[in-house]
Amino acid sequence: MDNRSTTELKRLEDAARAAWLYYVAKNTQDEIAQKLEVSRQSAQRLVALAVTEGLIKVRLDHPIAQCMELAQQIKNKFALLDCEIVPSDPATPDSNHGLAQCSATILERYLKSETPKTLAFGTGRALKACIDELPSMQCQQHKIVSLVGNMMADGSASAFDIVVTMANRINAKHFPMPLPVIASSISEKNTLQNLQPVKSIFSLIEQADATFVGIGQITDSSPLLLDGFINDSELSHLKNDGAYGEIVSWLYDQNGHLLSNATNDRVVSAPLTINASKPVYGIAAGSDKVPAIHAALKGKLINSLITNEYTAKAILALSSK
Repeated sequence: MDNRSTTELKRLEDAARAAWLYYVAKNTQDEIAQKLEVSRQSAQRLVALAVTEGLIKVRLDHPIAQCMELAQQIKNKFALLDCEIVPSDPATPDSNHGLAQCSATILERYLKSETPKTLAFGTGRALKACIDELPSMQCQQHKIVSLVGNMMADGSASAFDIVVTMANRINAKHFPMPLPVIASSISEKNTLQNLQPVKSIFSLIEQADATFVGIGQITDSSPLLLDGFINDSELSHLKNDGAYGEIVSWLYDQNGHLLSNATNDRVVSAPLTINASKPVYGIAAGSDKVPAIHAALKGKLINSLITNEYTAKAILALSSK
């Protein structure tokens, strides 16, 4: 058992990343410094630490090495802006362990910026776990905005809405969307989306510097079903329509194309941007989510991915068929 402190282990992980970038990916120390957001001197020290700790042999002797190689493969395969892969526990490959911590680290990079940022968020279990990992911060310069409504069909609040929770943690100006996720009719949807406050929120979303979303699968364990947004009969119809996944309740097929169906016609969430120029992080892992993640990547509904080692391998295997 490694008795080193959390800080020491984190520095060792950073050293492993720096060493992989230097010895395997052939990055310069300036490039490493830029990618890890450290000074050039710090990048040099991290590479030196990897050597002194015995991480450098014929190959990088650290579990993060394979994760970085998988991340590079997925990044190249789908032309992503960013990809982060966390190690999987072989005993529980579907576990989300490490996903929240990695996502929170990336989110913190944006929150620590002194330049004002607008950050847009979906909802769901993975994102909520990420927010729970954030430390208390003072981020008055930033705006955080919700992509999706926070109301259930009966008017109660969604248990996995995260913008208000996050705002309380980081003290940022926030813009929740007090609307149902799926309207009862197209007419109701149009009325809601034409409200001036909603138009203002949608305008902010268009300006977002980065977006973070979960990816839902369309199976018997679909979040839309479990959270009460659709019923069993509606789920059956969605499967028949060829739905593979959903992002902020927008349904799409195996190629990542949005469906033309009665449910999408009533989705109140902000529109998805196909092949966005700014980072859109999909945060998801698990065998049941592989088809949905793969389809989202194919359709360019996301351009950045945070997942685990097991899921990454399954996505690559699926894409090679």
